[in-house]
Amino acid sequence: MRIGVMVGPEQGDTARKVDRMLKDVEWAESAGFDTVWVPQIPTDFDALTAVALMGTRTSRIEIGTAVVPLQAQHPVALARQSLSTHAALNGRLALGVGPSHHWIVEDMLGLPYEKPAKFTRDYLEVLNAARAGSGSVDVENDTFRVHNPLDIAPVAPMPILVAALGPVMLRLAGEHTDGTILWMADERAIAEHIVPRITKAAAEAGRPDPRIVAGVPVCLCAPDEEDVARDRANRILAEAEISPNYQRLLEQGEAKDIGQMAIVGDEEAILAGFRRYRDAGVTDLSMRLLPIGNNRDELVASKYRTREVVAELAKELR
Repeated sequence: MRIGVMVGPEQGDTARKVDRMLKDVEWAESAGFDTVWVPQIPTDFDALTAVALMGTRTSRIEIGTAVVPLQAQHPVALARQSLSTHAALNGRLALGVGPSHHWIVEDMLGLPYEKPAKFTRDYLEVLNAARAGSGSVDVENDTFRVHNPLDIAPVAPMPILVAALGPVMLRLAGEHTDGTILWMADERAIAEHIVPRITKAAAEAGRPDPRIVAGVPVCLCAPDEEDVARDRANRILAEAEISPNYQRLLEQGEAKDIGQMAIVGDEEAILAGFRRYRDAGVTDLSMRLLPIGNNRDELVASKYRTREVVAELAKELR
């Protein structure tokens, strides 16, 4: 199992967050992590722009988006941007995409959120044609009529992963992409719901075993602070209440909320959590570092303690 960390925009002014993201990705590469995953927060910094900037400060680490909403731009525009970013990183981009949620697509963007799986399938047909590097994207399906010259060939194979939570999306991901990126999926949901479906679909389509990227909050803390860490995860990360897609995914597992599926505790507890996700079939663990504390200084100290420990623990799983 490859180990990575989430690096992305948080609270603060734009100029400061750029510097912080660059410092964080420099640390991730120097600490030996395999991947960095950049979330696309609907109200904040553009994920692919952040990835391109991060590429200027790194030379080895794979940097992925988790995930870019598809409805916000035409697939040729996304292909052009992602292939350009991939070239700027010398072939280190993993493009994570997804159909997002109704409260983003309908309520924020004012776009229809009808048949998201069908829309995703049609969109991926265009993206896959673009990344093939033939010099022209020629696709006609129910959603798109595309005949677009495109002279940006991939400098290396560019993996595309799709956020897939339900059976239809998992089959689509296995048939048409390199894997899936997950959030709000615990070990049971991954082992019993996600892995069998996406792996079967990939095999039937003649594709390699898919990558399964699981996003999980991680907090280093004393045993008597575990409830505090789980409460904080629920307070700042919970999305299931307004996202039916996540509600249905939670029904496939044992955890009832993001706090219950977080990996929290001392070094032994964190390592055990890593191993549980590995044994469930996760190929890539994306850690969302979760500091705890009563003020800014305590939060910063918690973040750096957690970073130091997880970097060492990750080496034991390689």
